[in-house]
Amino acid sequence: MNFPKRKQKIIEQLSQRGEVDIKQLATELNISEITARRDLNQLAADGLLYRTHGGATKVNPHEKPHSFVNKSAQNAAVKDAICRRAASQITDGDIIFMDCGSTVFRLCQFIKNKKIKVITNSLPVVYELQDSAVSVNIIGGELDKERQAVHGTTAIEHIQKYRATKAFLGVDGISEAGLFANSEHEASITTAFAASSAFTYILCDASKISKETYLNFAGLDIINAIITDADPERLKGFKESGVVILKAGI
Repeated sequence: MNFPKRKQKIIEQLSQRGEVDIKQLATELNISEITARRDLNQLAADGLLYRTHGGATKVNPHEKPHSFVNKSAQNAAVKDAICRRAASQITDGDIIFMDCGSTVFRLCQFIKNKKIKVITNSLPVVYELQDSAVSVNIIGGELDKERQAVHGTTAIEHIQKYRATKAFLGVDGISEAGLFANSEHEASITTAFAASSAFTYILCDASKISKETYLNFAGLDIINAIITDADPERLKGFKESGVVILKAGI
């Protein structure tokens, strides 16, 4: 069966069930799990489904914009490995900050059964956790429709009222010079979360390491740990700065 026919079958199953499982899909379509996984990744990149750990769910256009779904699905295996390691750092009773990054969003699937409180500026995180064991607090402020996130002065003031045990944040780039962002809005939210957290983790894949973008908004001193798949040789400078490096196993 060629890809166009498999695509039609997968879309039909999603329409009927709302979700599909890789192992079940491989059996029903008589293909390998590797092929099933590749097909789901391709359809996610096309905005036709949302890729989850072990399968996929139907895209709900009223909840998550396709642009965000596409971004969160890119490099999904690496992001999931990073988030799996991040979830291992979370225990019942924690109060955690989660920002609007696409990698941080994928942490949701690994914490749904934890008895914790999540404070976030991300609408997709709220939607993903709303029917779980997690207690959710959404930051107030101005809505960025493209990012599906809340930003602005009111959002910063809201964050400053809370104290979290841990923060899980994303960046557009990180080097020995510090943290980098593509917008001042995102930079200010990251800084506020880190300032109100007892321990701050940066979740980033290897492509973000040593990457310096538009705005160098903070030094490495505002974070405590980096969770990444990057080669250890590229991380020596961060270790020398006192940052804990947690390797994500792929």
